[in-house]
Amino acid sequence: MTIKALLLNASLKSGDEVSNTESLMHEAVSIFHKNGIQTEIVRLADYQIAYGVTADEGNDDEWPEIFEKVKAADILILGTPIWLGEKSSLATQAIERLYGASGMTNEKGQYIFYNKVAGVVVTGNEDGAKHASASILYGLSHIGFTIPPNVDTYWVGEAGPGPSYIEAKGNQNEFTMQHNQIMTYNLIHFANLLKEHPIPSEGNVVKNGS
Repeated sequence: MTIKALLLNASLKSGDEVSNTESLMHEAVSIFHKNGIQTEIVRLADYQIAYGVTADEGNDDEWPEIFEKVKAADILILGTPIWLGEKSSLATQAIERLYGASGMTNEKGQYIFYNKVAGVVVTGNEDGAKHASASILYGLSHIGFTIPPNVDTYWVGEAGPGPSYIEAKGNQNEFTMQHNQIMTYNLIHFANLLKEHPIPSEGNVVKNGS
């Protein structure tokens, strides 16, 4: 049984720049690989993603390419840095675009993101990790993703300006690494569970695609 994980990095840096958020995401990837999970990281800043709340905004919009990867995945992790205590603008945009497909349904007539699980990775040298995680996980739950317990992992530095995750050797932080492990294994467990026992259609078939 093949399980696929897609990790969307909402860093504002393009793919040729080092990303603290992606560095922490690689800790999850290493566990996925040990458990035979197919993984892919997508740097959202490398794509031309149009503003809007539909699955395809046309006019050279590259979101549909990312959306196809989301549809093929069993596990979705959205990673974001913190800016002014909030998730990044790209993280917000990704959720808006995912929400644009919330009227689509699967073969059972359920919301299209049913039987997919999701988690969140956050990095920053300022406060806001739990706020960003709560916002992202609620948004993903609201559009149909299953959110297992403890599927947020984060690293933040001391108050005020200072070194970020890589420079501060965040991968040696016991709390962050423990929560990365808990998140990743819970995502794997629930993804396998939903593969074997998908959510039944009784009581949650969408009428008229809304």
